[in-house]
Amino acid sequence: MIFNWFKIFIYHLKQSKLFSFLNVLGLSIGVAGVIFAILYWNNENAYDQWNPEKENVYEVLNKFGTNADIWNSSPVPFGLTCKATIPEIESITFFTGWYSEDVIKHENQKWIGKKIIVADYDFFDSFPFPILKGAKKDILKEKNSVAISDKTAKLIFKNEDPIGKIITKDNKPYIVKTVYKIMSPSSVEPDYVFGGLINEDDLKQWGNFNYTLMVKTKKGASKELVLKKMQHVNFVNRTVKEAKDKGVTPEQFVKENGEILIIIDQLATARLHGTKSPNGANFPEGRGNLQLLYIVVGLSILILTLSLVNYINLATASAIKRAKEVGVRKIVGASKKQIIAQFIFETAIIVVLAIIFALAIVELSLPYYNNFLKKSLTMNGGEFYLQLIFIFGLVIVLAGIFPAIYISNFETLKVLKGNFARSKSGIWIRNSMLIFQFGIAAFFIIGALIVNSQVSYMMNKDLGFSGDQVIRVPFRFTDQAKKGEKYRTAKQEILKFTGVQDVSTFAGSFGNGSTSSSGFTYNGVFVQPRNIEMDYGFLDMMKIKIVKGRDLSPKYASDTVSNWLINEALAKKIGLKNPINTIISSGWGNEKGNMKFKVVGVVKDFHITGLQSEVPPMIFVTMKTLKWNNFENVYIKVSPNNLTETLAKLKTYWEKNINPDYPFDYEFVNKGFAKTYEEQVKQKDLFFILNLVVIIIAIFGLFALASFSMERRLKEIAIRKTLGAETDILLKELSKQYIVFCLIGFAIGIMPAYILLQKWLENFAFRIDVSVVPFTVALVSLLILTLMIVLAKAYQVTKIDILKYLKYE
Repeated sequence: MIFNWFKIFIYHLKQSKLFSFLNVLGLSIGVAGVIFAILYWNNENAYDQWNPEKENVYEVLNKFGTNADIWNSSPVPFGLTCKATIPEIESITFFTGWYSEDVIKHENQKWIGKKIIVADYDFFDSFPFPILKGAKKDILKEKNSVAISDKTAKLIFKNEDPIGKIITKDNKPYIVKTVYKIMSPSSVEPDYVFGGLINEDDLKQWGNFNYTLMVKTKKGASKELVLKKMQHVNFVNRTVKEAKDKGVTPEQFVKENGEILIIIDQLATARLHGTKSPNGANFPEGRGNLQLLYIVVGLSILILTLSLVNYINLATASAIKRAKEVGVRKIVGASKKQIIAQFIFETAIIVVLAIIFALAIVELSLPYYNNFLKKSLTMNGGEFYLQLIFIFGLVIVLAGIFPAIYISNFETLKVLKGNFARSKSGIWIRNSMLIFQFGIAAFFIIGALIVNSQVSYMMNKDLGFSGDQVIRVPFRFTDQAKKGEKYRTAKQEILKFTGVQDVSTFAGSFGNGSTSSSGFTYNGVFVQPRNIEMDYGFLDMMKIKIVKGRDLSPKYASDTVSNWLINEALAKKIGLKNPINTIISSGWGNEKGNMKFKVVGVVKDFHITGLQSEVPPMIFVTMKTLKWNNFENVYIKVSPNNLTETLAKLKTYWEKNINPDYPFDYEFVNKGFAKTYEEQVKQKDLFFILNLVVIIIAIFGLFALASFSMERRLKEIAIRKTLGAETDILLKELSKQYIVFCLIGFAIGIMPAYILLQKWLENFAFRIDVSVVPFTVALVSLLILTLMIVLAKAYQVTKIDILKYLKYE
């Protein structure tokens, strides 16, 4: 019986090659989209799942009062006090919450280590990577200890045993204590873990939020209880003490200054659901983009649904050609169940072919998909294949059941009398599905237009600074004490180069902002501005405007001691209408108590971070005021003339005088800032690609349904032509119902498109207003597309041979 079904399937496949191809291709595109979404979903949800302690390990974050920034760093004394006083905490670790690069040396060889973490205390308790060689406990107890990954051990030591060997970083020797295996994907995947993070000064400073803190609790410990106790530690040791120093009650202090709120994120869910810090990346491997994940999954399901609707539409529309076959089979004794089973069997074959094609599409497209997501996804793993089998079953059920039942319900007498072709049975269902397809197509076109408008707005918005011909060059100088002096010497030398127009620096970068922040209270308003430590002339070089007062200048001795600038956002935050000469007290960086600073200028707001965020309050001081030397880059304005020659001179100077161990590296500021909306550009590209897919599938369905619909009306058209109907009247009559379907589908697609895209736009502090333009363009595009397809088919039908269809009437 199954063999007979297979022969019948092959026969009909040959009879309708085009529609069979469209069926398989449409389904394969939908299935491929879901496979892509599954690969992305599995990868994002696999982070840290290898970690046996993932339920007990928490990242500690700090929120500086209501509506303030959240920082993924904590003071060292806070962590140590929590460990000593909270019995539920088993261990803690501090580490640099980002990867650094440094020159690693062993004997006469050197490498640029790219994934370096510096840590202290029990790092491998929170991230228990499998230990392959060496010490398993107290790995970072000595300050000169280092643990390396097996990949790094192979790179440096080849086949030698690395344990006890010495490698050098910052001209300091470190003993290799442990070799571990990196488990991937993980929030932290370091090639090197160096000890010696905490110094003596860190142990005393409750105000220094420098390092990421992880706490590991005992099994079964209540997260809420641990959080409550940690908040109490902070209240007693910070709020109460600072209130006492100021001579006010803790309640009054909190009212005036706000309270630091402790947040703890469980490692098991931190990547996708954790609290977002200002730089958006709480761990070195970055933060998962939950919104993009939902978009990819949601749109892939929508496309699969569209593919299924398209398949059902084609299957039910083509059923008319098999009506007599079903009638004859019923006459000779075939039951309804057998007919349903046969058509589900045929659907299963089509789905198998579609999945094979889908896997081929995914395999060929995976490198581009990985590049798009910056991933290394592969089609491996038992979980993936189980999900694929589930999709196979689901698609068969959804795509096969309805057409099979529909076909099995054909009335035998009507079919054999030949009247079935004129029956309207099932037409309303196919028309409803076509309307649904129009609705999905409208949603995607509107979405693509709005996303494209937002991205274009971000790319063209005035940022408040000009990065034209300004390059950012990393200033890797190991001697922190002499860093400022080295910079000033280098600046004087570089300014002599032909092609160099200006040189300056500041503690931060355009796009990532500044990682330094200190709070103060003014007129009862607590604010936590970003600290911008800068060189003279920096604002002028970047064309950042002063709207009131003046810039900081070496002409004024007080500018290096007690003068600063504030931006418009800060002036507005603390209610300063006439900020110039206002005295503000701040205790940042000063062990002797509050320092008084005078505002000498107001800087026009500019975007130091991406357009997703509001312009933060900022203060600007000279490098000589605090002597922190927190800058990491030098900014050089170069002439567009002979740029290659200028860069070559800079390269030679840099590699000889700044740090010979590092290759010269640079990035144009505008290009660096563009990375802040890289994610949105991806989403724009994603919508564009999916738009093409949706339109192609919609064209398949519309073309097929229009073809079947018009072929059913061939005798009607022949009679109309005999009675003198003109071609343009026939075209109008044949196409008008599809225009109505298009309008109804568009009306259905408007509301979800508007609601979801407004939700998407809420992620941006600076965004477009949704106008009627994208909706109008989408409607016109759909109408034109519909008319092109339907009129082309209708025109073909009007050219039929009248005698061929009327000679038997």
